[in-house]
Amino acid sequence: MKVIRFGPSIVFLRTAHPEALKGALKDAFGVEEIDTEEAIRNSNEFETILFVTDEWQKETLPPETGFLVKSHAPLVLSQIVNRDFPVEKVHVESTLILLRVPQKVEEALQIIAEKYGGEVMGIKEAFDEGEAEDTIVGVTRKKLNSPIGPEDIEGSVLIRRRFLDVYRELSIDVPVLLLKLMPEWNELTIKIYDTDKRYEENIERLMMVIEDLDLGFIVGEGWDWDYPRPFMRVPVYKLKLLTWEKPEHVKFLLKGIEYHGYKRLCDIDVFVEGKKIHWTSLGKYDSKFELAKASREELEKHLSPDVSKRLKELDEKLAAESKD
Repeated sequence: MKVIRFGPSIVFLRTAHPEALKGALKDAFGVEEIDTEEAIRNSNEFETILFVTDEWQKETLPPETGFLVKSHAPLVLSQIVNRDFPVEKVHVESTLILLRVPQKVEEALQIIAEKYGGEVMGIKEAFDEGEAEDTIVGVTRKKLNSPIGPEDIEGSVLIRRRFLDVYRELSIDVPVLLLKLMPEWNELTIKIYDTDKRYEENIERLMMVIEDLDLGFIVGEGWDWDYPRPFMRVPVYKLKLLTWEKPEHVKFLLKGIEYHGYKRLCDIDVFVEGKKIHWTSLGKYDSKFELAKASREELEKHLSPDVSKRLKELDEKLAAESKD
């Protein structure tokens, strides 16, 4: 589970020749000018958003449009300098750190503000008031491996300190912060078994879903034995998951990778405090196939396109090899 990451670098390019500079940026980086909120929403960690403004402008207030470059700021700026673009001055926005919390956003903001000597405010206000040396911590409930738009940041803390110092401290303090916000975590044991012993593919499928949906922290994994009947033992791959998700929801989602149509690809059992969660407790479904179909539909809504594509490839491969 990813709970902390950087936002994009935001750079203001001051120029007396805005149209010429915009044309040069398009040619150099192969990008088009887009709406500012769209640029922020589609940006990822360490990518760069460029704003072109008049040379006399001093405020770091984003214009309505900008350029999203899928490279980190040092590389982008080196290209601008080396190609001698018509830039008079460069201003860098405060560094944005995104923090994901499961609940109690207001409490999280207050804890961060008190701990690091910051001020709670909206994300737009933080960018308006922050300077190059400042740090902004934006708090969201959305998973961090998905696009984060301004509307997804529910509050922020402006900290008048260098981002490297703040980031080092915050990365250490995050477990304590999360424990304060949610003292009771669920510890799940997940076991996967395949009669055809195609564990490599099935473990990959399981890990992809857990990581892409950001379901929790994997704190242990390895091989074990299970005993489905007396005097019969079978190898299983087992992992322990710390999660703030409800155990039944995790079980429901994982049911979607047990089957491909009516073919069983593997068995996945989920345990809470040693007790197995049975599929009949997940809702009013007439069969495991109906449950698996509903689960797979839910997975398809939330998995990223790359993971969804890879999962389907593995499903088809396993189904073709299945002896059932």
